[in-house]
Parts: sequence; structure tokens; C-alpha cells
Amino acid sequence: MGARRSIIRALRDEPYRVYTAGNGAAGMTVLRENLPYIDMVISDYKMPGRNGIETLAEIGTLHPEITKIILTGYATMEAAIQAIDNGVDGFLTKPFDNVELRAKIHEISVRKLLRQFVPEQVYKEMTAHKGSLRNKYHQVSVLFSDIRGFTRMSQDISPEALADFLNYRYFTPMGEIAYQHNGTTDKHIGDSMMVVYGSPVNHVDDALMAVRSAVAMQEKAREIDTRLVRKNGLRLRIGIGISTGKVFSGVLGSLRKKEFTSIGMAVNIAARLQSIAQQEEILITRETLESTAGGISAERLHPVYVKGLDEPIEVYRVKG
Repeated sequence: MGARRSIIRALRDEPYRVYTAGNGAAGMTVLRENLPYIDMVISDYKMPGRNGIETLAEIGTLHPEITKIILTGYATMEAAIQAIDNGVDGFLTKPFDNVELRAKIHEISVRKLLRQFVPEQVYKEMTAHKGSLRNKYHQVSVLFSDIRGFTRMSQDISPEALADFLNYRYFTPMGEIAYQHNGTTDKHIGDSMMVVYGSPVNHVDDALMAVRSAVAMQEKAREIDTRLVRKNGLRLRIGIGISTGKVFSGVLGSLRKKEFTSIGMAVNIAARLQSIAQQEEILITRETLESTAGGISAERLHPVYVKGLDEPIEVYRVKG
């Protein structure tokens, strides 16, 4: 109770909305009820029932990108190591003063925010290779997804509602599906997202995972769309294109701004297929279909031309 009062007092003049709970179970309830609006959790180490590290670990499974800070009066090395091993972002010892707490929250928030500009798979590879990433020319499957009718819809809603719609109804659920299928979200471009399967790490089933994640994305979009219609009239109807082929993957950019990305004809083709896909459609290339080794069902459509290629490419629509 004392720690909660101290934190509320320390953050009284800060631009935060603060939720409180007396133990881990109550904290999980508060989080579930306010999930889109909570960016950070500060948990005491010693609490009734599960301790703070156990609570934060469970919170991490519910909201992987939430910032997690452990607060404890037991500043042992073992506790710090355990906290870091469980994905805790910061460690603050008691007693603390208000200035120290605010400074720590700011420091950890900025560090976590910067981490979010780098896909988790890329960050892990950078860590494994001591801060560097090798450029390579390799085979991947590229997925592009785009919201149908978005430009028209965006003219009738506020910037806040638009950001909420894109972040929490589209990018977050689709990004989680991609991540669960070993996809790396390369970039967001307006209402489009580009996901690469096979970079920075290749898997034998990258093409199959790309198509399966596309199917899961369409299912999730239909589920969200049903709720949106009842709520505020926004729609989430998406078209998806997938291409498989050789690309260059590496760090590109200027001295002041760089990114790890993939470029090549497979990227261009996936973007082209996405542009012609109807809502709820998934269009793929023959190379993608063959790379799934019979793991999916698709019907052949009319060939399409892609800028940079002299001959049209074979296109298939995923069924089921």
C-alpha cells in the first residue's frame, strides 16, 4: 500500500493515467480491462500470492511490448538476474525518491520505445552477432497486406481514432500473427504492412508459414470487422499478396537513419499482388505455391504483368 501511494504521489504532476492493484491477480484483471491504454507496469517484488517477477512474466505473455519495471527493497544480484531473465525492462530499489522514480521511468520508456523501432528477430540477431548484421542474398517469402477502402474511411474520423484503429485493430493483431509464424515485420507504409519470412533467419517452411499467417490474418480481420461495424462503422477488410524469391537483406540507409530491410523482385511482386487482391483474398505466386510442398490449396488465375518483368507471372488464389 505504501509503495502504491508513493508512486501515485511521484507521478501526480506527470501526463500519465495511473491504475493500481493490490496484488498480481488484481493487476492482471486491471490490465485485461484496459489493455490498449496501458504502456507500463510497475510491480513490487513482494506481494500477496504470486511475486512481482511472476506477475510481470504473465503480463508479458498477454502484452509482449508493455514496459515492465520491478520494484524491490531486496537489491540482490540474484533478484536482478532473475528479473532480466524474465524480460523485465527495469529494476528500481526501495527506498526511492520522486525524482529518481520519474527519471527511471523516462529512461526505461525511451529505451523500450527505441527497441520497438527494431523487429525483435533483428534485435536478437544483432545481439548474437555483437551488434552487426551480415548482408546476404537469399530466398524469402514476402507478404504485403493492405486495408481496402482505407483512404475514404480515414477522411471521416479523427486522428486519434485513426491511430487507435491502425495500431490496435490492425497492426498489432496482424503483427502478432506474423510473429507467431516466424515472420519479421519489415515496415508499415500507411495502411500497408510488409512482412518477410526467412529474414533475418531462414526456416525450411517459410513459404508455408507466410500463407498460413495470411489465412490467419484474414480470419482475424473478419472477426475484428464484425465488432467494428457494430461499434463505430469502421471496416477492416484486407487484401494480401505473397511472393517467394531471392532478395537482398541487409542494413540500408544514411549515416543518420538506417534500417534492416529486404529489397528485390520478390518484394515488388508481393506488393503488386496485394494491390490487385480483392478484400479477403490472398494472392500468391507459383514459386510460393510450389515452396509450400502441397501444404495449401489454391486456384490458378489469369497471369498478371509486373513492372520490371517482360513476361506475365502466374497467380494463384488461396482457397479455404
